[in-house]
Amino acid sequence: MYHLLTHNDLDGVGCGILAKLAFNDRVNIKYNSVASLNPQVERALEKIKKEDVLFITDLSVNEHNEKNLEKHYLEGGKVQLIDHHRTAEHLNQYKWAIVQVEEEDGKLSSATSLLYRYLLDNRYLESSQALDQFVELIRQYDTWEWDQNNNLKAKRLNDLFFLMSIEEFEEKMLHKVTKNDDFTYDEFEERILDMEEEKIDRYLKRKKREIVQTFIGEHCVGVVHAESYHSELGNELGQEFEYLDYIAILNVGGRRISLRTIHDHIDVSEIAAEFGGGGHAKASGCSLTENAYKLFVEQPFHIESIRFDAFRNLYNIKASGEGTLYENRNEETFFIYLLNETTWGIVYNHELLDNRFSSFKEAEHFIKRNYSAWLVRDENYVNYLRKQHLTILHSASYQDKENEDVYTYSLEEYSDKGEHYRSH
Repeated sequence: MYHLLTHNDLDGVGCGILAKLAFNDRVNIKYNSVASLNPQVERALEKIKKEDVLFITDLSVNEHNEKNLEKHYLEGGKVQLIDHHRTAEHLNQYKWAIVQVEEEDGKLSSATSLLYRYLLDNRYLESSQALDQFVELIRQYDTWEWDQNNNLKAKRLNDLFFLMSIEEFEEKMLHKVTKNDDFTYDEFEERILDMEEEKIDRYLKRKKREIVQTFIGEHCVGVVHAESYHSELGNELGQEFEYLDYIAILNVGGRRISLRTIHDHIDVSEIAAEFGGGGHAKASGCSLTENAYKLFVEQPFHIESIRFDAFRNLYNIKASGEGTLYENRNEETFFIYLLNETTWGIVYNHELLDNRFSSFKEAEHFIKRNYSAWLVRDENYVNYLRKQHLTILHSASYQDKENEDVYTYSLEEYSDKGEHYRSH
């Protein structure tokens, strides 16, 4: 008899579907959350027979079960753990563990893709085009490669997974990969997936208005409370607020935190490990411990949500040669402008900061991270420039008429812009 303990997400259930294809009714499958795995492993080791085979996929065990599995293996028991999370790589010291973050071709792996290769290599399963496509869709979704490749078919597979029970999903997928030459969605599935996509878009727009930013340790973090669509939300917020190091998505009812980042220099699995969790470099999770609650819930509770940059501006636009104006809730102003061909500076409340930046984006990220600033509307921008030029005119009154004409021309130019803005 075969026993499979696997995760209850798309990648984990993909492993379950492969196990059913390979072992039919000779496999007993239990789907687990991260928190429920270790108790299940303990019970399995107490009940299974020596000739039984225990598979554990897409999840790693704690130190106690690590020792129990090694003892079971050394006594002749059959166990195979297959995982792809970097935080589980220490288990590779055991003969019963395969932890592989990347495939042999350099692509990021998933538990489904690793188990598929294992089953093929050991002749438990034969490949097919539909099955190959199914496994690859799961791999691309779980590693978020679908976003880079714009492979919406992979994202839709995960959407479909959440629209039905695990049992219904298993039944549908088994039919698709055994009865069809290619893995496709039928007309009804396409219709409900379109409806789901609209629902997700509405949800993401609402959550964008609720995110707050704060510093936790050395990182600038976006914090939002949400119960659904964590992967989509983390990616969307990361792209929208690129200057944030990572996004923390809180499910207080479930006492869980999901961590997401779009940056290569940030490893959220290391952050999750500080609170007893783990996962991938760009997608991890942990429990909402007492310390995590203070940092992610209690301390940011009174912070107001992030203000969006003004849009549809004609004049106050990013990286403008005439400068770009930002402000924050403390009514502080930040004017980013090009000092020379390669260097950008910031005028903070009419005083030039000592900081120098090699790009506009770098300067913008600095004020957004440290001052929670946002791009102001054209009207504020024009008023700011008019005041600046009036100040220059007054301070230059001792200069000759020729120089004064130069300043007057500049003032009239921006006055014209103001009239143009108000007429629109």
